[in-house]
Amino acid sequence: MWPHFKDCIGAIDGTHISATPRKRDLIRYIGRSGKPTQNVMGVVDFDMRFTYASIGQPGSMHDTTVLYHALESDEDTFPHPPLGKYYVVDAGYPNRDGYLAPYKGQRYHVPEWRNNAAPNGEQERFNYLHSSLRNVVERTFGVWKMKWRILLKMPTYPVDKQMMIAAATMCLHNYIRENYALDEDFQKCDRDPDYVPTIPTRYRRHVPHNASDTSTTASSSRNMNRFRDDLARAIWEAR
Repeated sequence: MWPHFKDCIGAIDGTHISATPRKRDLIRYIGRSGKPTQNVMGVVDFDMRFTYASIGQPGSMHDTTVLYHALESDEDTFPHPPLGKYYVVDAGYPNRDGYLAPYKGQRYHVPEWRNNAAPNGEQERFNYLHSSLRNVVERTFGVWKMKWRILLKMPTYPVDKQMMIAAATMCLHNYIRENYALDEDFQKCDRDPDYVPTIPTRYRRHVPHNASDTSTTASSSRNMNRFRDDLARAIWEAR
């Protein structure tokens, strides 16, 4: 990745966790997964720690909408990228200043590269490295959900308590990462950069499938599109 992604400070993505809303709110919480969920947006660093989270948004809310809501409602506390720095995000977010998205219409996700042809061309090569870098947020979500199975099958607590459970388990996740170097789940991730925890079979029926937004109609920034093109060209020429 070095020095091409030297100004990247972390990754952002959304994930869905089980929710049990009130009956009058049920429809709002049912999104593409077909189950009631919270759409949780996480900002993580490259040591697999949460640096910010938007918790409690209904499962029907698009990932881009969750991000814009967080930028507006938590303007003073959101970890905005400093000038010249950026987060890596997937195609569910626009390619805008401070938020570097992949090229659409090209292979992107890590499994698409395994046992298949090597990246071909500037855009595929960029997407390959971008996906490998952004994979840290998927691994972070994986460890988080593996440690606290309550997130997979949320009890019928009030919604505000469900949000508190999500926030508390994120704090515990960070505490373990910073204080227990021999933690088994984190050690597996440290040994294998492609390792993503999988949910045990007995819990899989509770896991929302295909819940993540794969694209966005929000406008991208011309400056960030130009930056991405320049970066992709530099990566391709340096191979």
